[in-house]
This record gives sequence, C-alpha cells and structure tokens, in this order.
Amino acid sequence: MLAESTTIDARRHGELLAPAIERVLRDAGVTLRDLTAIVAGTGPGPYTGLRVGLMTATALAATAGVPAFGVCTLDALAYAAQSPGPFLVATDARRKEVFWARYGDRETRLDGPRVDRPHDLPGDLPVVGAGGRLYADIVGPGRVEGPEHPSAGALAALAAGHLAALTDEEAAEIARVPEGRVDSVEKARELGVLGPPRPIYLRRPDAQVPGAPKKVTA
Repeated sequence: MLAESTTIDARRHGELLAPAIERVLRDAGVTLRDLTAIVAGTGPGPYTGLRVGLMTATALAATAGVPAFGVCTLDALAYAAQSPGPFLVATDARRKEVFWARYGDRETRLDGPRVDRPHDLPGDLPVVGAGGRLYADIVGPGRVEGPEHPSAGALAALAAGHLAALTDEEAAEIARVPEGRVDSVEKARELGVLGPPRPIYLRRPDAQVPGAPKKVTA
C-alpha cells in the first residue's frame, strides 16, 4: 500500500471523496493514468453513500481506461479484522437492523450478507464492526471486537489479491456491469469477493411510483 485516506462521515460523501482521491494519488506519487484498476465498496449499505462511491469509481475507470470492480463492504471489514477464527461482521443497517455475514476466516465468507434485527444474529461468535458496537447491549459486549469500519487500504489489498489470481479476460468478465442492483439475499450470495461495481442493498427501495390519485366526490 502506497497511500491511504479513510474518513468516517456519513453525511458528506460528495464533498470529501474527490479531494481524498486527489490527495491519495499525490501522496502515492502517481497520476490517474498510472492506475490499472479501480475498486469501490458495494455495501450492503444505504442508497446515497453507495451510489456516490460506485458512480465515482465508474467515472474514474472510464476516464483512465481501466476496469472498475466492487468488493462487498463486509468482506473488506472481515479482511481488515485479521481474526484467526470464525466470527461475524455486522454494520449498521438503520431501522434498528444490521447488515451481517458469517466468516470462517478473514477471507472466507460462509453465510450472508443478510439484513436482520440484532437479536437474530447467530450466537457464540465474536462480532466485528459498527453494528456489533451499536447493539452491544443486545449481542453482548464481550462478543464485540475488531475495527468498526473497513479501511480503504484493506479493501484495496483484498481486491488486489484476487485480481492477481485472474487473467485479463477473467477480470474483464467480472467487471462487466449487469443491469439493476442487488436487492435480495439470494442475489448477494451469488457474488464472489470481487464483483462488478453495482450496489448491494438487500432491501427494496423506499421510494415508490405513486399510484393513481383517489377520486374525490362531493
């Protein structure tokens, strides 16, 4: 890893991301033309944050003429945890729920990603991530360990390791973006660690197309 910048701020994605990218490129002593691939976290997470990150990654990849990839955010957090044994990763899904997945080790996802209430998390395993800390009174404070958020460096290192094992043709096939988003557990589980840059929501969108107006009679 040549340079890294990580800022935790859920409300200023658009303001902070572009300057952070410029700073990291400068600190690493490279330009956009030197990059061979771009990767972004795909969630699961809230709509706005995922769209900002993934659209920025896609736009930069198009400008640089390189492929863009997505990595499940829970996988990146598991990789950053460096835990030797089985554990859970849980992040805040809002609505008093958590996004979570179960891991055999830092690079092996066994189940998930899923979205559930904190008290539905499997018991007797350590919990890594902000979801565990937020609901420590429910999951048990003794089970909470590791970082709350994935680092940019961990996400990049995880992606680089998987890219190194692929041919250029295999990488190009993975980077192709299918239409739509990942909004179900079944679709999310079909994705490997390295996938196309499309968001994982695990929920249907809140916004709905309005129906026909009700008739009003006097």
